[in-house]
Amino acid sequence: MNILILGAGGREHAFALKLAESKKITQLFVAPGNAGTEKIAINININPTNFESLKKTVLKNDIQMVVVGPEAPLVQGVHDFFLADADLKSIPVIGPKKDGALLEGSKDFSKQFMQKHGIPTAGYQSFTKESLKEGMTFLETLSPPYVLKADGLAGGKGVLILNDLDEAKSELEEMVSNEKFGTASATVVIEEFLKGIELSVFVLTDGNSYKILPSAKDYKRIGEGDVGLNTGGMGAISPVPFADKAFLDKVESLVVKPTIAGLKKDGIDYRGFIFIGLMNDAGNPSVVEYNVRMGDPETEAVLPRIESDLYDLFEGVATQTLHEKSFSVNPKTATTVMLVAGGYPEVYQKGNRITGFENSKDSLVFHAGTKTENGKVVSNGGRVMAVTSLGDSMEEALAKTYATIAKIQFEDMNYRKDIGFDLM
Repeated sequence: MNILILGAGGREHAFALKLAESKKITQLFVAPGNAGTEKIAINININPTNFESLKKTVLKNDIQMVVVGPEAPLVQGVHDFFLADADLKSIPVIGPKKDGALLEGSKDFSKQFMQKHGIPTAGYQSFTKESLKEGMTFLETLSPPYVLKADGLAGGKGVLILNDLDEAKSELEEMVSNEKFGTASATVVIEEFLKGIELSVFVLTDGNSYKILPSAKDYKRIGEGDVGLNTGGMGAISPVPFADKAFLDKVESLVVKPTIAGLKKDGIDYRGFIFIGLMNDAGNPSVVEYNVRMGDPETEAVLPRIESDLYDLFEGVATQTLHEKSFSVNPKTATTVMLVAGGYPEVYQKGNRITGFENSKDSLVFHAGTKTENGKVVSNGGRVMAVTSLGDSMEEALAKTYATIAKIQFEDMNYRKDIGFDLM
């Protein structure tokens, strides 16, 4: 069995490491991959959204399953492309088709979906350039903070949370009239601010049955104490201490079950991951957003805790026999800390040599923005590596993670020293 993973980050390295454990897999390929994936798989330098190049790669290498890491290929219809092609249609794709990918590809669609199926979420309205005046009036009916979300994909940068009404109005105009986030903000969702503590719950579904994966909490801000600019994620903890059985039972009954049932009712054959961003307000869950793939760096904290054969689970998704598959989770805590380039998430350097990561015994080191150049591993992105450790407690796991980080070096390396600070 040859498997192709699409993507280039820490999430894809985590997928590759986990899939490499399966005795059912002959060869792993990653497109385009990084310096970490090339140690356990064959990297293929193609863009995951170039579907014609993808087809050639799949046929040339006798690929028998495709696992999609990032959201862009899903939203652009990679699964549909396979189903519509006579040479590819029998090859399973782990990830939803274009109609299901709208849960992430359109904030307006996902809010309508939640409203239609009675899934708890913040109240909202959507506005365009033509309804800008109505949007201004709607903002006046809300209390701060004001939440503005670009409807489409904006690389994780399309959400603004503002305390000043005039600033919110100005930003709304920038988004819809001046394309602050390009076509992604042609429509803007304005919603009520949800109070509470954020976390994520991950679901793997074959369209009928599902497995709820370990919960996780990530840390988006660049600065310690959760201040500064938003990033793709500076670290993650799994499981989330405050997400006890009672809370997760509520999540399953109020969110997971109606989501799976709603997709089926709407005729959406959804096969893949659903990443549910949640707010826990005094023990009551509300959905902040859906993503249609695994998160990063949450994947690097979640997958190391899964004891089951990941390929076996994916096979269950492809054949709609997921309910027959065994599923077990390590009770230990996983802590992930992201090492980033100096200046990230703004201007940063690439090409800095990375050392000290090769012989980590107590941690897993997932490559993200890395590549091999003249036989040396160098930085090739803003988020460079993710270091994950398991422990009987969060404190033990974090101690291992930070001890491993102390051995890793590259110029202007930056990381948060307070991951998990709010959960102690």
